Amino acid sequence: QVQLVESGGGLVQAGGSLRLSCAASGRTLSRYAMGWFRQAPGKEREFVAAITWIGGSTHYGDSVKGRFTISRDNAKSTLHLQMNSLKPEDTAVYYCAACVDTIVVVTTTRSCRSGYWGQGTTVTVSS
Repeated sequence: QVQLVESGGGLVQAGGSLRLSCAASGRTLSRYAMGWFRQAPGKEREFVAAITWIGGSTHYGDSVKGRFTISRDNAKSTLHLQMNSLKPEDTAVYYCAACVDTIVVVTTTRSCRSGYWGQGTTVTVSS
């Protein structure tokens, strides 16, 4: 069992920055590929970024490359998503996920087919 709690969402103007955090707890976290996904109103869930606990291999969705950075703090079992140069189209509920699939599968399928999800944190970017 894995528990995930996101924080850091809020309202920001276009061009601004936010840093999301995901506190993870549970056994054998290292076996999971960790990811951030987002879902805007009326749209399907979208892959944002993924990282491994061991080695820190990172992968990004095309729409956020060069603007977002995913990182992890192994000592605190915490995942972060630094979001810079935010755009109104980044407005969404952002979810942290611990995925059973390998990071290769997560990034190839752009999905977390099996695993655990946080409750989400809302990011609103005003124009």
